[in-house]
Amino acid sequence: MPRSRVFARLRARTRIATNFFERDHMKARVKWKDEASFLAESGSGHTVLMDGPPEAGGKNSGPRPMEMLLMGTGGCAAFDVVMILKKSRQDISDCVVEVEAERAAQEPKVFTRIHFHFILTGKKLNSAQVERAIKLSAEKYCSASIMLAKTAELTHDFETVEE
Repeated sequence: MPRSRVFARLRARTRIATNFFERDHMKARVKWKDEASFLAESGSGHTVLMDGPPEAGGKNSGPRPMEMLLMGTGGCAAFDVVMILKKSRQDISDCVVEVEAERAAQEPKVFTRIHFHFILTGKKLNSAQVERAIKLSAEKYCSASIMLAKTAELTHDFETVEE
């Protein structure tokens, strides 16, 4: 079946869901493209190409699946921090989170350590508010990092840049 029809079916199925269902249930579809490359589509219709390293038959044409997991976790944490700071009436204009991870030496090579370094830009950002936002994300709101904390030690730090 052509890729466009397969993804159209996935989109049609996900559109049927109620708002409640969409919040509590997610879908994704991953299709093997060739060699070590896969095309993934989210339930909301966004696609991304993932690929393996050349030594595993990949062409390095996309991020590795574990890199996607790390990027998604960074995105989840950054989203929370920005939303919390906005609700705290902080004048934030930029947020970058640099995420570094270490993996276990043996299979399964789970993440064992993950460090989040937030770089927040704005006008007169309150360090206590920034620290609180990062802590709330890490301990209450960021589903991805809370899940990964089951196998990895998570650490956070931040710097603020005055605009």
